[in-house]
Amino acid sequence: MHKNNRSERSQRSRREAAFSLLEIMAVVVIMGLLMSIIGVSISGQIDKARLATAKAQIAQLESALELYRMDNGRYPTTAQGLDALINKPGDAPAPRNYPRGGYVSKNDALLDPWSEPFQYSSPGSHNSHGFDLWTLGADAAPGGEDGDSDIGNWESGTGGA
Repeated sequence: MHKNNRSERSQRSRREAAFSLLEIMAVVVIMGLLMSIIGVSISGQIDKARLATAKAQIAQLESALELYRMDNGRYPTTAQGLDALINKPGDAPAPRNYPRGGYVSKNDALLDPWSEPFQYSSPGSHNSHGFDLWTLGADAAPGGEDGDSDIGNWESGTGGA
């Protein structure tokens, strides 16, 4: 009889120590909810970071385009595009003083944070005495709002001139 008591107590304590399926599912649901909340806030921060990165890249490309103009007396044409910052243009007007390594060292410097090429127009429609330089944003289409909005050098008040 003494052994049966001990055996019953042992089984009861094991059952009390174990988690039920319902308890485990409740914990999983709570963890899922927490992860979705954290995921949404992280997603918003990623969008903000990409927008800030795009603005910084536009500023760097503007500087490279200004150097191109100082060396060659003009900005690259729209047809020559931003590739003129990496490779010496072969079409007219040919640059007079093109540096050996170009103005930008990497092709990916011409890609926005969404891995799409930056857009370039010279003369620009926003900066008629300079150039327009912009990205179409996350949606890769003109217009949009928030992370999908276009970001251009005319917003910062620069754009060559």
